[in-house]
Amino acid sequence: MKIYILFLIIILQSALVFGASRDPIKAKNGMVVSADPLATLAGLKILQQGGNAVDAAVAVGFALAVTYPQAGNIGGGGFMNIRFSDGKNYTIDYREKSPKSATQNMYLDSAGNYISDKSKFGYLAAGVPGAVAGMLLGLEKYGTLSREKVLQSAIQYAEKGFPLHYNLASYINSEKEIFEKFPSSKKIYIKKNGEPFLEDELFIQSDLAATLKRIVKNGRDGFYKGKTADLIVEEMNRGGGLISHDDLKSYKAKIRTAVTNKYRDYEIISLAPPSSGGTALIQLLNIVEGYNLKSMGHNSSQYIHRLTEAMRRVYSDRAEYLGDPDFVNVPLKWLLSKEYATERRNSIDTLRATPSQQIRNGVQPLQETTQTTHYSVVDKWGNCVSVTTTLNGGFGNYVVVDDAGFLLNNEMDDFSAKPGEPNMFGLIGGFANAIEPGKRMLSSMTPTIVLKNGKPFLVIGTPGGATIITTVFQIILNTTEFGMNIQEAIDAPRIHAQWLPDILLYEKNGLAVDVVNNLKSMGHTVVERKGTSGSAEGIMFDHKKGIIFGATDSRGYGAAVGY
Repeated sequence: MKIYILFLIIILQSALVFGASRDPIKAKNGMVVSADPLATLAGLKILQQGGNAVDAAVAVGFALAVTYPQAGNIGGGGFMNIRFSDGKNYTIDYREKSPKSATQNMYLDSAGNYISDKSKFGYLAAGVPGAVAGMLLGLEKYGTLSREKVLQSAIQYAEKGFPLHYNLASYINSEKEIFEKFPSSKKIYIKKNGEPFLEDELFIQSDLAATLKRIVKNGRDGFYKGKTADLIVEEMNRGGGLISHDDLKSYKAKIRTAVTNKYRDYEIISLAPPSSGGTALIQLLNIVEGYNLKSMGHNSSQYIHRLTEAMRRVYSDRAEYLGDPDFVNVPLKWLLSKEYATERRNSIDTLRATPSQQIRNGVQPLQETTQTTHYSVVDKWGNCVSVTTTLNGGFGNYVVVDDAGFLLNNEMDDFSAKPGEPNMFGLIGGFANAIEPGKRMLSSMTPTIVLKNGKPFLVIGTPGGATIITTVFQIILNTTEFGMNIQEAIDAPRIHAQWLPDILLYEKNGLAVDVVNNLKSMGHTVVERKGTSGSAEGIMFDHKKGIIFGATDSRGYGAAVGY
């Protein structure tokens, strides 16, 4: 009871900072925005202790592994985009890898048919986790504080427990039938008496706390070697999974060069492959840069038509060309060029939808994707960090590593298990993203930093599988074309289209009736989507006033906290 009261006091004290109004949160010295209030507070604590944005981002990441288990993780992977106040930019790729014993046809039956459940649920769905290696690489190279200090809140939340948010309790309860299939998961996510989890019930994860303590003590070796590694391999052996001691020991996070480009007066900094997000985002912006979007009006039929047609072309290219650059040649220079964008724009009929079956990936000259979570951090020095991390599906593959207390991912579904077959997000892939041993699967994660006049303007990202790219795209347009503040830009209704299936999705009540009718008359198949599109977490700067604005998406239950 004392612990619950302590958490309640912390949250109530913070209410003055992040409030319940639809205005963005204002601060002078730093801002943390994440999908979970307790994880956000963990990051704020680090900033107030003098840590930089990387320290705080790592603290948030480990805290989310405890308080947001449907997506926050140490059993998955992600991407970190860092921009320091001196203008230097670094991106860290800690995307999962396929195990070395993985094969291209591992999810096909003897007749060559794709068995989708094998890549989505259970042991075979797991890729080699990268989150611990990536976060620790960021902390060691670019942070300033110790592992002990940065992981302190995460360990406290796991060891002493935290009160369950209503949404999390409901989500865990709704997945009871699947958790029942795995004894190690049942121990944590199904109560012994079979009763449902309740809002504000204290949720303690002792095994996870012990795992986090091993990471504090031994760094990456506390996860990829020793007891935790043994527990992962034992869990794999119990269920027929593929991750081995060698897979874990040899995993390395990579520092990569960001993809950058200009959009009007703004500079876009985002993730390069194996994330498709940055490449696709820049392609989309390059295509629509040739239109006077503001004159069309926000979410008008002409505006939505052009966005949709651009999306279909870009997702077609995604399916053909993008994959792990350590395994395939990705023609980035050509895909990101203004010349290619002009070619794609010229193929758009401004009055009629082009059927997706008639859209093909561009031909390059001979010389040349649900449950994810995002968080954004800015410190008092102006350093910015944008992080997107994931288990892929909600609760990943639903398998908890016994006695280690964390869920594993189902990222193997992000490969093209059979070229031409859609994954769980409906995304079609080609041979560039086929399964190969030790390969990173293609991602849609798009943690992005936008500059204006050389200074940070936006730090933005979102979960949402296939909708990640289009969500970030629309939020950037909302701010740059229509002058929305960060909260308005995030809360505005969104659409999504992706080559195949050939449909235009919109959120409930997100488009006016006449806009929907106009789009249908232009040849679009317009469908009101179930649920929402993404759950963005963003930060915007007003350098003239010296104010940082933070906003969490009204579609989720996160928090923006500043000081």
